[in-house]
Amino acid sequence: MSIIYNQTKHVFSIHTANSTYQMKVSEYGHLLHLYYGKKISDEDVSYLIPHVVRSHESNPAEVGEDRVYSLCAYPQEFSSNDAGDYRIPSIEIVNADGSYAFVGKYHSHKIYHGKYRLSSLPTLYAAEKENVETLEIILKDEITHISVKLLYGVFYDKDVITRAAILYNGSAKGIHLQRMMSASLDFMTSDFDLIGFFGHHYFERQTERHHLTHGIQELGSFRGVSGHFHNPSAIVCDRNTDEDQGNAYGFALMYSGNFVFDAEVDGYSQTRVAMGIHPKQFDYLVDKGECFEAPEVVMAYSGEGLAKLSHSYHDIFRQNACESRFVNERRPIVLNSWEPFHFSFDSEKLLSTAEISRQLGADMFVLDDGWFGARDHEKAGLGDWVANEKKLPGGIPVLARRIHDLGMSFGLWFEPEMVNEDSDLYRAHPDWCLQVPGRAPSRSRHQLCLDLSGPDVCDYLIKAVNQILDAGGVDYVKWDYNRYVCDVYSQYYPPERQGEIYHRYILGLYRILDGIVKTHPDILFEGCSGGGGRFDGAMLTYFPQIWCSDNTDAPSRLTIQYGTSFVYPVSTMGAHVSVCPNKKTGRTVPLKTRAVTAMHGTFGYELDPAKMNEQEREECAVYSEFYRKNEELIRSGDYYRLSSPYDESIYTAWQFVSKSGEESLVCVVTEDISIIDKNSYVRLRGLEGESLYKVEQTGQILSGAALINIGLLLPHTQPQYSAFVYSLKKL
Repeated sequence: MSIIYNQTKHVFSIHTANSTYQMKVSEYGHLLHLYYGKKISDEDVSYLIPHVVRSHESNPAEVGEDRVYSLCAYPQEFSSNDAGDYRIPSIEIVNADGSYAFVGKYHSHKIYHGKYRLSSLPTLYAAEKENVETLEIILKDEITHISVKLLYGVFYDKDVITRAAILYNGSAKGIHLQRMMSASLDFMTSDFDLIGFFGHHYFERQTERHHLTHGIQELGSFRGVSGHFHNPSAIVCDRNTDEDQGNAYGFALMYSGNFVFDAEVDGYSQTRVAMGIHPKQFDYLVDKGECFEAPEVVMAYSGEGLAKLSHSYHDIFRQNACESRFVNERRPIVLNSWEPFHFSFDSEKLLSTAEISRQLGADMFVLDDGWFGARDHEKAGLGDWVANEKKLPGGIPVLARRIHDLGMSFGLWFEPEMVNEDSDLYRAHPDWCLQVPGRAPSRSRHQLCLDLSGPDVCDYLIKAVNQILDAGGVDYVKWDYNRYVCDVYSQYYPPERQGEIYHRYILGLYRILDGIVKTHPDILFEGCSGGGGRFDGAMLTYFPQIWCSDNTDAPSRLTIQYGTSFVYPVSTMGAHVSVCPNKKTGRTVPLKTRAVTAMHGTFGYELDPAKMNEQEREECAVYSEFYRKNEELIRSGDYYRLSSPYDESIYTAWQFVSKSGEESLVCVVTEDISIIDKNSYVRLRGLEGESLYKVEQTGQILSGAALINIGLLLPHTQPQYSAFVYSLKKL
């Protein structure tokens, strides 16, 4: 068993293959957090708690004259509120009498095989016969009769523990929930670094690492989406932790809306971390007898550095997030119509471009924006999901059939969550938008946000999109989302419940995705949010892949894909070869470099093949064939970051190693032209030291030990942004 309860000592020990997580019910009923780290036995490690008097701290009434026992100093698993713990709380409630107190004490627990699921929110799932167990612990406030169920899903073999929480209102009246963390965790030390992933549009998931200092440090998003500006993931690690050694704790929230990750180092140099829905503008009425589900946090631990932590996340998100058959199938090499045409096209132009794209090795043609309504520019038509037959005679089914006749599959772009004011939908239902009464709405990209908290809106979108998909011919959908949420007010709820709308918007989104994505199992869906603005675990339960960024400049993608790789697998990253000079940066890099960088993801093309010369098309065909040859290794192999694009290094390099250990692929992009005069070696990882490997590109036969400790010599006299690939096979 991976979950053990010692009834005598009241200790819960959760074990994975390489870690232990331990809690204890104190003599006064509080659930204390004792340990999370390298695997130990089931022994009670509560001796780690210092039993000293903390001057001026509060002591619960039930402890009497015991001045040692203080909730502000003891490590807790789910902290109380307004009860003497002054650190960041796990929960904030306004009770019916106006008080804010919640003191949850152990009430009961249950252990069972399999993985819990939430009724309203996406979660990871356990594969059939997988070694997974669930622990449920109920904490109950003895005065208000409000309780919280803490949920722990234990994926033993993957070193992953998931956490979620459900609040039950057992009181006689409604309460207002103003903060509800999905997971909270106390460490009794503070010598940690925090790694977060910040950015903006075109610049997602940039890696930032700094020491935790005293006080509260916060990462989060308050834009209605999980966000370009901070990804809903974070890593807390020892200060000496690197790719190969040291303790690292990962936290990834399965939620696509506003989130917060707080880390507080208190005056006693203890550390509390908490993750969940952002409490700003969050005020949720939970009526008597009702419950509220907080989203899942996926926690992973590694005692062997950041690479091992990433492997745990990659395995869990590849194997336990999305139940689509496409997760483990060959992905199409896509050519997208946006770069060649924007809004100006007709069927014949599309077909001509699709036919030329076959020369590049593309096997799917995707029709992007502009195919519906009066959508000749970005100011009109959004929301009217009916094909424009002036551009596409016969509509989508006819175009799809003609694309199929070329031997290609066909994809289609949607942006269901937005609307233009110049549209039939808006003219019929202006009240379907988020808009504060009496105020003119804020616009972005000439768009307004539809109110997904409303059932009418959700019903319309499910019906409208499904009508297109059910007509047949669509093999792939790109689901876009191109602005942030604001003007958050819904006609569907009274004034006193407007604090629920941000969350209800996300619940509506999941309802729509359930009604569209999960009812079309034979269509490959790819997520997109102005690029990578909604790249999170919840989206990965619906989309096997997500467009990583609208920035397709290869050197820029080195940092974007590097940061993304700490939590999310390469198989989920949409990456394409684009035109040069790059339209975002103006930079020109070799075609090979663009291709090698795009192989760090789901390979495809974002350019006009008609403007390429014959040599360029032939070169692309070679890269497409190489990707196809290595696709399984790239999609499912263990991934290693061999260098950081932020370091003062000559190159950025990464490596894939097959699960069997039989083959490996190494990719290198040079970033410093001083390589002309300097010997440079790239050291590999993940190989067996005693085994021999043949390097296909050089013919060398080298030992794993030599490749790990010395490395491969990079060629001299190469210009900046050159790229190299090395294929290794174990002999």
